[in-house]
Amino acid sequence: MNILLVERLLPEAQEWLGARHNVECRPELAADLSALRKALYNAQALVLPRKVVVTRDLLDFAPVLRAVARLHAGTDNTDLEACRDRGVRVIQAGSANVRSNAEYLLTGLLLLYRRGIAAALAGDRHAEPRLGRELHGSTVGIVGLAPAAHALALMLGSLGVKLVGYDPAVHRNAPLWQSLGIQPLSLPEVLAQADAVSLQVMYASRYQGFFNDRVLAHCRPGQLWVGISRSELFDAQALAAALTDGRIEACMLDGADAGFAARGTPLHELRNLVLTPRLGSHTREARQRASWYVAHRLHDTLALGAGAFDVSGVEETADFFDSQRAGLSR
Repeated sequence: MNILLVERLLPEAQEWLGARHNVECRPELAADLSALRKALYNAQALVLPRKVVVTRDLLDFAPVLRAVARLHAGTDNTDLEACRDRGVRVIQAGSANVRSNAEYLLTGLLLLYRRGIAAALAGDRHAEPRLGRELHGSTVGIVGLAPAAHALALMLGSLGVKLVGYDPAVHRNAPLWQSLGIQPLSLPEVLAQADAVSLQVMYASRYQGFFNDRVLAHCRPGQLWVGISRSELFDAQALAAALTDGRIEACMLDGADAGFAARGTPLHELRNLVLTPRLGSHTREARQRASWYVAHRLHDTLALGAGAFDVSGVEETADFFDSQRAGLSR
């Protein structure tokens, strides 16, 4: 066995890869760590789902492993240092989910602006009409310049939305702000001016609880929030207070941790908090892009010996954004 698929690829991509390498597909191993360890002995490459964490201990069971691949972005579930020490290439479809995540954020904004639609979608055909708002002419705060924010800014700009933004890792004089049509401000200024906030901050442990009482005190009353960032960015008590007192009228977050709004937490009973199970990256098109990207990079690694160690998937992002801008300018 050369390649062990613990997460399935698109059938066409899996067939293409199977014509060139020995491929075994065993998604049931994701729920059985002991069996997974036994299956790793002859594996030269792995495709893993998000919930399987790559640790130094796991790599001890994979003596001939040369590549670990995932269909999603984010490295918090992979020990990069251990992979580097073992010469294991880490492959991720870095830009495959950019558009799908951006469209999720746009969908969230539209649904929160027009919540009468959500009531009808939920099956209430006789709900009282609810006065909505239009995105055109409103101000949206872009908090975090993760790749999805780039695509979202292009979408919102074409709809006549005023964009203001903040990223703790990007200086306000960086040319990127102007190229995206976003006015850079301090975070308090963004929260004070925005009718809605789109949150896509690249998570790091130093940002845990970043959105606390002090930060959320600046929210413009009645603000709407959508986000694809990790829920650890929020102080749960502070978010609950903001959702209760009207600073945040409604919040829609994708992929929050299981315990984020569990029973007994301050967020559990709040009906104006909507949590979705990582739907942002879950589209047919994103899966297709990710599957083919991973299949080709695994073939490159095993057949051509490409890349002793690197985090692949980021290099195509610039090309993706260039193509999107070109398409909007035509």
